[in-house]
Amino acid sequence: MLKKSIRSALAALGALGLMSAAAIAQSKVTIAVGGAGCLCYLPTMLAQELGEYKKNGLEVELVDFKGGSQSLTAVIGGSADVVSGYFDHCVNLAAKNQALEAFVVYDRYPGFALVVSPKQTGKITSIKDLKDKKVGVSAPGSSTDFFLKYMLSKEGVDPNSVGVIGIGLAATAIAAMEQGSVDAAIMLDPAITLLQGKNKDLKILSDTRTQQDTLSVFGGEYPGGALYTKSGWIASHQKEVQGLTNAIVATLKWIHSHTPEEIMAKMPEGLVGADKALYLAALKNTIPMYSTTGRMDPKGAQAVLDVFSQSSPEVKNAKIDLSKTYTNKYVEAVPGAR
Repeated sequence: MLKKSIRSALAALGALGLMSAAAIAQSKVTIAVGGAGCLCYLPTMLAQELGEYKKNGLEVELVDFKGGSQSLTAVIGGSADVVSGYFDHCVNLAAKNQALEAFVVYDRYPGFALVVSPKQTGKITSIKDLKDKKVGVSAPGSSTDFFLKYMLSKEGVDPNSVGVIGIGLAATAIAAMEQGSVDAAIMLDPAITLLQGKNKDLKILSDTRTQQDTLSVFGGEYPGGALYTKSGWIASHQKEVQGLTNAIVATLKWIHSHTPEEIMAKMPEGLVGADKALYLAALKNTIPMYSTTGRMDPKGAQAVLDVFSQSSPEVKNAKIDLSKTYTNKYVEAVPGAR
């Protein structure tokens, strides 16, 4: 009788062990990042360095891609679970009846700058001068590409008159600009500040790294980076989604309660690069861009729709229900959330 009880107890413990192993396996999440070296994605990378994902019971694998369109393709294709990328993809794909939903926002502003190649300084002085020129974006179909087309249309330049070339966001973008293989590019920090450090007279045609610049370009705040994925995945992985949200919100609070030097010290050497002084300068330029709450501002989401409606007839005619492209449910459920 005693042996039977022991066997039963061991069997129960074994079953619990299997259940625990299954629970751990279910907690693995793959995040596709649209350019890990870009400071616009820093909260996603920093959360890993701070151990915030693990604190929330998640084993997160971060997979780096050249641009947001490629990271999005990974999630749609099923090789990644979540995108760390720009919210505007959720709006754009809603027009194609693909349900994608952002659940935590970490960038209040997009942080894009339209920069002239040093070899074209003095020759290109306005956006109108970009007609028949080659302009770099992180990757065709990425948010940088959308922004370029919007700015061109806004200034009366036919987007089809400009040659769009994918140049990435980090070292490859700087090299393309310095070598003159593109005449201008949509860039983000730290690449902007690094290029500016080498070229003091660098011409910037448009800049959305601050609230003032963003309001000037878009007429309102414009959310940039967010964690988003298929609505169906969110519905079936609520524990993981809440864990990711908790991790990003905690990281945002950490960012705003620490110095740029302390933030840089936590980042991987490979992302900081050799020139720490310039990286630090770029980080200081970028910190105001990061959200303090993780919440999506409904007015910001509307601004994204308005921008796309101006430059994309498909979006304009789609009658998109914005409320289905994002949710604040998980941010509001973060422990201690106001």
